[in-house]
Amino acid sequence: MAKKIGMFVWNHFTNDARVLRECSALAQDGYEVDLICIHDAKDTAMPRLEQRPEGFRVIRVSNQLKLLNRITEAWKYIQRGIGYNAVTKLLTILLVLFGIWKAPLVIVPILLVLLLILPSRLRSAYLLAAIIFRMVKAGMARSYDIYHSNDLNTLPQGYLCARVFRRRKLIYDSHEVQTSRTGYNNPIYGIAERFFVKRVDVMIMENHTRAAYSRDRYGFYPEVVHNYPVPMKPEESNAVDLHALLDIPHEEPILLYQGGIQTGRGLDKLVEAVPLFERGIVVFIGDGRIKTQLQQRVQELGLEHRVRFVPKVPVEQLLHYTKNAYLGFQILNNVCFNHYSASSNKLFEYMMSSVPVVACSFPEIQKVVENEDIGVCVDSHDPRSIAEGVNYMLNNPEHYAKMRANCLIARDHYNWDNEKQSLLNLYRRVS
Repeated sequence: MAKKIGMFVWNHFTNDARVLRECSALAQDGYEVDLICIHDAKDTAMPRLEQRPEGFRVIRVSNQLKLLNRITEAWKYIQRGIGYNAVTKLLTILLVLFGIWKAPLVIVPILLVLLLILPSRLRSAYLLAAIIFRMVKAGMARSYDIYHSNDLNTLPQGYLCARVFRRRKLIYDSHEVQTSRTGYNNPIYGIAERFFVKRVDVMIMENHTRAAYSRDRYGFYPEVVHNYPVPMKPEESNAVDLHALLDIPHEEPILLYQGGIQTGRGLDKLVEAVPLFERGIVVFIGDGRIKTQLQQRVQELGLEHRVRFVPKVPVEQLLHYTKNAYLGFQILNNVCFNHYSASSNKLFEYMMSSVPVVACSFPEIQKVVENEDIGVCVDSHDPRSIAEGVNYMLNNPEHYAKMRANCLIARDHYNWDNEKQSLLNLYRRVS
């Protein structure tokens, strides 16, 4: 009988390439895989239950508290009508009177009112707890043999299902360095991870730099499963002509950044470097928190004619866009160990499309770029250094051609068809 896997991920599962590859590999190897994630109520086309063509099932739990939402809207409406202080006093009087007559029943309205007047952070925490509860409930709906938690934010769900409610195997798949990561500065993350990692059967990290970091913290060396893309030959497809799509002359090189437009990824430095590029149009493919800010910076510098923005595209289509580029950027800034230790899938997506890179000089990235001779490494904090890297690749066509050829050789090694065996082997040991 096939082993059943209950996997958790804290997103909507619309653009998560790593989780898609892992679920697909496990399903193809004969496991029954259910991926439990979060539904987006704003996306009316998103199914709550989805049978994927790759052979696994997606279960999305609600991210809404409908009753609280309705009461909140009514509360705001009343506030606009007669004012916050008047509403508060009125509710207090009603609750006191209601409590005199029916004391036990007063608990429900009190709780609802408290939720309304509590700070937004506490209301968010309440919603967070509700989502976790729903994920655990979904994880207990079937008798899974193995639970697989992607990242720290789903490890409590896996622990509750595998250790508290059932005696099952638990795998912790850490895609990031949870204790040194932008936006995760609260010490609670380190405390939580230290508690949970001692109670898992297997911990997975993305590369050996990160695995060594975890060994130094926790006293054991995690398994390593690299985040390599599925092998493809996008150069054989004419599905996307990015030059035509953006009205860029075909003789003008596209200098591409693809991925999340977030802080710490060197994108502000990239924009500042654009005036120093001897030629080329910079294209950003993706969305993120600082996209508007970055677009404003482009306008301030008068670079609209040299910088274009494209919304994020489905992960299965991305390489068809990538192949249009002359070079790709992977210029993370050293703002935390998570960035410093990254071997981002972006690097390997460029490689898969035979696109040489201008990359940061961080250990995992530099090792691949220089050993395989598929690009140049620069000081990603310095716009002039970035520009020097770009101009070198523009002005040295013989070396550039060699880099493109090296990408095609390297992609035969750095791909998911090879790397997925590491995942399957560890699952066989755990099973």
